[in-house]
Amino acid sequence: MKPSTALVSMALMVMSFALPTEVAWGQQPSLSLSPSATSYDSIQAALDANPDQMVYVPAGDFLISEKIRIRGKRSGLFGPGKIIQQNPGQPIIEIEDASDAEIRDVTLTRPEGKTETQNEGILAIRCNDPVIENIRILNNQTRTAVIALRECRSARISHCIIRNYMRVSIDDRTASEDWGYAFNCTDGTGISVNQCVGTLIECNRVTEEHFVPTPEIKARYKLGDYVRKNDQKGKIISQEAWDANYTDTWQQGSGIIVTGPTISDQTRIIGNHIENAAQGIDLHCDHVLVSNNIVSNSFIGMKAMHGSRNVLIIGNQFTRNSLWAIGLMPGTAADEHNADGGSIVANNIISDFGHGDAHWIWGNDRSPLRFDSGQEADDPALTDVLVQGNLLHSIGAPRYQYAVIIAGGPNTPQGLHFQNNLLPPGHGGLCNSELPP
Repeated sequence: MKPSTALVSMALMVMSFALPTEVAWGQQPSLSLSPSATSYDSIQAALDANPDQMVYVPAGDFLISEKIRIRGKRSGLFGPGKIIQQNPGQPIIEIEDASDAEIRDVTLTRPEGKTETQNEGILAIRCNDPVIENIRILNNQTRTAVIALRECRSARISHCIIRNYMRVSIDDRTASEDWGYAFNCTDGTGISVNQCVGTLIECNRVTEEHFVPTPEIKARYKLGDYVRKNDQKGKIISQEAWDANYTDTWQQGSGIIVTGPTISDQTRIIGNHIENAAQGIDLHCDHVLVSNNIVSNSFIGMKAMHGSRNVLIIGNQFTRNSLWAIGLMPGTAADEHNADGGSIVANNIISDFGHGDAHWIWGNDRSPLRFDSGQEADDPALTDVLVQGNLLHSIGAPRYQYAVIIAGGPNTPQGLHFQNNLLPPGHGGLCNSELPP
């Protein structure tokens, strides 16, 4: 039996009422509901003409010479287009004082000959609930960070690709009484989070292909050589290093850094792939989950310091690190109100330690696991750390002195507990002191 005309008309009416008139929370915006950048003179003009809306960036190259500014509520960009920033003196996108802003799917880059910059690919300042998802940022070679969050809440950075973000620079520490010198270095950070709460950094890929630590690159750019030095030695540098006018730590920057001690809190770093960074993951914050990440060929796998409390480091792969794979320690920002500890290091695999590209710098007298006494004598000791179920594995003779280093001195780590770890001894033994049970 065929339905009556009246029934068909009623069904169509019901269907028409069911059609959405706005984008549901958590869904990608609809092309039919969003203004297109090609309908305006520029992407910025499209954003300005459509406040509090997502602007579609279709396939093609979009050249800019000023940063794209995103403001307001539920504003942003999405689409398959490529945005090319021709001005090294500008970021590519800046999001400021925005709520629920989103950037999805676009590619951001700089043209050949203009890839070196002092600026970010995406900079978000004082934003609530920003989302940066499935973005490709290529050849934004900066000594700052490719994606930088400052004073944001509940931010999410997901499924992004950051490739080739380092540059040659000068690390100037002459203004610091602790150091007092400046030196040539490679520098650059993939993702930087500063003074933020509730950040999720998940399933991103941060890789560097240009500035790997080879003797040729070191010689070409005189990396590690001092270029300036104060009259008085820095407080926390050794006399030997001061007189040498050279430092081995000429790889600067991180794949991911979360800083802003005493403010940055409740951070999740999950399922990221970091390759050829200087430091893979660098933490100066509290209540952190570091889980299911792969950190490959970074001279430091990860560290937590400067008052990092309640850090859960679980189920990660650290491979081909050269100085240490996992390090916990106080730092100059630590004090009695901002101490390090109350953390767990569990079920991580550290493989092929000492087989990374920076091995020639650091040699075999290094250790995969390091628990240090801090940078200054009055730093409160690292306290209460549970280390369990970790596996250290490599093929052939170990390229490390001890599997574990526990620093001595007046603020030596306290309350370390080791259980059920598989840690083959190095050529100096299992640990430089008796390993706590």
